[in-house]
Amino acid sequence: MYDELKDSHFSELLLWIIRLRRRFRITGNSMTPLLKPGDEVLVNPRAYRKMLPKPGDIIVARHPYRMDLRLVKRVVEVFSDGRCFLSGDNPSESTDSRSFGAVTPEQILGRVTSRFT
Repeated sequence: MYDELKDSHFSELLLWIIRLRRRFRITGNSMTPLLKPGDEVLVNPRAYRKMLPKPGDIIVARHPYRMDLRLVKRVVEVFSDGRCFLSGDNPSESTDSRSFGAVTPEQILGRVTSRFT
């Protein structure tokens, strides 16, 4: 799997300050060892306005059945209709598309761009 996520740098922090990035805190173990509970990431909410996610992208999405719940997962597959199959990097600790199916583009809230440091 992919095991890298760059740390935020000046340009990412500037984008966060001017509200073009959102900050998100990791709460579970589904993305360990890459992201641990308490880690914070920056998310680009505009990343998929004109294009679909790609396999390997780390995204924030709404849970399909619990709209108040936000998930950080990796895109495994993108289907022709735009739906994405998501998986946690730590499958034994992850609730992902294996249990709730693929998510629609409307459920995707953005792409994780960096770890907030």
